[in-house]
Amino acid sequence: MPDVIALMKAIKRTAVEAVEAEKPVKICFGKVTGVSPLQICVEQKMTLGKHQLVLTRNVTDYKVLVSGGNVQDYCYEGELSETHTLPLSPSHTHAIGNVEVTVYNGLAVGDEVVLLRQQGGQKYIVADRVV
Repeated sequence: MPDVIALMKAIKRTAVEAVEAEKPVKICFGKVTGVSPLQICVEQKMTLGKHQLVLTRNVTDYKVLVSGGNVQDYCYEGELSETHTLPLSPSHTHAIGNVEVTVYNGLAVGDEVVLLRQQGGQKYIVADRVV
């Protein structure tokens, strides 16, 4: 009976080692330690550089087109810190249309991020920030 138990343990250990050798996708966490060049420390074990990282839109600056309706009958008056909205006279309308807006979503030192290690372990996808 002890031989059967030892054989079962050996088979189980071999199966676990085979799966780990393939390095399937793994979720891990890191902290941004530098932005120029980008560096992320992963679970206090290793530091990844920009060549090992694949960035998603969630962690980069990007531009997007937004559309607006018509702005009508109001103007802004005063300093930026104390802006007031006042009705215009005579009444008129301005069409805004499409406006390109920049979303500043790039990583900063100290940001904590979620990383997905690609199969094979050579690259890490920076999925998003940890909130």
